Amino acid sequence: MIYDPTCIACPHCDVVYRLSATQMVTRTRCLRCGYQLTLGKSEAIARVVGLALTSTILMGIVLFAPFLHLNAGPFVSSASVADVVLGFATGIMVPLAFAVLIFIIVVPVARSLLLIYALAPLLTGHANASGAQSALRWAFVLKPWAMAEIFMVGVAVALVKIGGMATVHTGTAFWAFVLLVVVNTFQDTFMCRNTLWTSLATNRS
Repeated sequence: MIYDPTCIACPHCDVVYRLSATQMVTRTRCLRCGYQLTLGKSEAIARVVGLALTSTILMGIVLFAPFLHLNAGPFVSSASVADVVLGFATGIMVPLAFAVLIFIIVVPVARSLLLIYALAPLLTGHANASGAQSALRWAFVLKPWAMAEIFMVGVAVALVKIGGMATVHTGTAFWAFVLLVVVNTFQDTFMCRNTLWTSLATNRS
């Protein structure tokens, strides 16, 4: 089967369309069901770059601000995500620390930086950065490995388990992480592959 980049199928009703390069970077909808097939070029790029920048800033807050405060009688403790990673980095817990570091922190940040690097020049009207297409390709490849939402599910389960043994207060980083998950979800919703790839391919500024 030969891949045709000008063809796009509606994910809602499966109608296949052949779009021109001009149509790829404008707002288009499915004629049958009205599903939005592509975003406008400036709209899609602005949303993706803005949300990627927001994710990077939020991750900085998540790493170093207090995540949870525990109070169990005379015992009081406060920890950030960075403290959690460092706390696991001994003995048999090293693989867990490595997994948290890579999948919860490094991959999401790397993906956001790749998107900014690849798409920010288009937003500012400049020529593509060197290796922009490779950066965008890697951003899509890394998407399944950015598991911030999985970490939040684990935290929720842990809070339920320790809720009866200690008083738990959520810190600034906890709410920043919740917002980070929401931002990443919106970012994935706005990432129109056809618009982004066509914008890079046709940028000759």
